[in-house]
Amino acid sequence: MHKLQTLSNSLRLITIPMQGTKTVTVLVMVGTGSKYETKDNNGISHFLEHMFFKGTNKRPTALAISSELDKAGGIYNAFTGKEYTGFWVKVAANQIELALDVVSDMLVNSKFDSAEIEREKGVIIEEINMYQDNPLYYLEDVFEQCLYGDQPAGWDTSGTKQNVNRFKRRDFINYLSSQYGSQHSFVSLAGKINPNVNKLVSKYFSKINTSDFKNKVLVQEKQTKPQIKLHYKKTDQAHLSLGVRTFPLGYKDEFILKMMSILLGGSMSSRLFIQLRERRGLAYYVRSQAEFYTDSGYLAAQAGVPLQKLEQAIKVILTEYKKLTNTLVNNKELDKTKQLLQGRITLQLEASDNVANWYGRSAVLRDKILTPENFFKIINKVTARDIQRVAKNIFKNIGLNLAIIGPFKNKSKFLKILKL
Repeated sequence: MHKLQTLSNSLRLITIPMQGTKTVTVLVMVGTGSKYETKDNNGISHFLEHMFFKGTNKRPTALAISSELDKAGGIYNAFTGKEYTGFWVKVAANQIELALDVVSDMLVNSKFDSAEIEREKGVIIEEINMYQDNPLYYLEDVFEQCLYGDQPAGWDTSGTKQNVNRFKRRDFINYLSSQYGSQHSFVSLAGKINPNVNKLVSKYFSKINTSDFKNKVLVQEKQTKPQIKLHYKKTDQAHLSLGVRTFPLGYKDEFILKMMSILLGGSMSSRLFIQLRERRGLAYYVRSQAEFYTDSGYLAAQAGVPLQKLEQAIKVILTEYKKLTNTLVNNKELDKTKQLLQGRITLQLEASDNVANWYGRSAVLRDKILTPENFFKIINKVTARDIQRVAKNIFKNIGLNLAIIGPFKNKSKFLKILKL
């Protein structure tokens, strides 16, 4: 059973005790990301995440931070999304105070040394290059560019190389003072924890105060015809993402859509995996995802296919979308999908880092924390008619979006077949 409490500085603490584990995870989730940026500072959230690891007054170098955590056998990292940024350390339970000390020190006392900023620019540019060189990673970014265009929701989280090279120390200080306030931050603790751990959290995080938070610009969505985004690249394989706009986080059909995503491409027995890979040999990887933001969402199927068979693969995906609108899912397949989803989540939640992540993300994005138990209850109520109703709502010609990475420049031949 989790507990949510607000500390004296408005920082919120979530504690999730776990039986049978010898570890604890400290996760700090901050409700800001690339959708809270402007054109001029796009990429600052991600760059700032890197800079927190580059030295504090107490631990003056990146080596000092990493060595202390490594000595304790800790696992640690950070991540930046479009609507949140997270920092986490997982350690043996008797090292919890060290984890709290290091994470809070990074967030409160980082130096943002100008020389370190200049060095890290090269690191981030190589990270951008890595993602852009790997279509499997970059495909989602291209699809969101197709979907949202030139607004924060359509910009890459890493930003542009031009912005990265332009950032100065003052940019980080300004963004930190605005976006990293206690009123938009959560500390999520999961694992073997003491009931009085809130005293330790208060001790180490007391210097995080409220801020003059700058909210994000809401997504503008308007689509009257199919859209295509081609990212030209000489590849041996065409990488496609084909999907539709759906609903934001918290919408009544959110979990029905999650079920549809698993049914379509969430396993090796899913419809798209069988049709694209097993029956036609068109792809090695096949997957689908339902992505939810607080003000938008989408469902998309992705695959890497032979260049000369790209059009065939597109038609197969469209056919499977259409089937969901015309034919009810049978009870056997529906039950299998529910069990698969619940089983995977149960396996994931055996680890304290995944538990901390579940509750931390839910807290920072939702009005009320969604527990795994409540999630399972909602999923079990989904019916075949629910899935068909939502499919009819989202799978329409005017709402189709197709992103392709490969040696293609002409959209016209793909527009001709982009029909349900």
